Amino acid sequence: MPYYFIAQIKIHDEEDYQKYIERAGSVFSKYNGEYLAVDDKPSVLEGIWDYTRTVIIRFNSKIDFELWYNSEEYREIRKYRLNAARCDTILVKGLETTPP
Repeated sequence: MPYYFIAQIKIHDEEDYQKYIERAGSVFSKYNGEYLAVDDKPSVLEGIWDYTRTVIIRFNSKIDFELWYNSEEYREIRKYRLNAARCDTILVKGLETTPP
């Protein structure tokens, strides 16, 4: 069952955030993470959106997510993201789909 890591990010230090971006892709893929969306200007349909970026990453399972999120490699770069931006993140369980 897939799991989705969703991040709403308000970047205040582009230079430090770039240090995170430079290494993030290789770490995600190592743990079966796949970027589904990265959008700096989404269309706001309802409510107030005061972020500078939204990111959606798909993992094949909750175990893959936990291995990634708790890995030493990710802890090493996560500090750049957290220092450079306000980040509101959630983990969402995907729907089980059955073939038609």
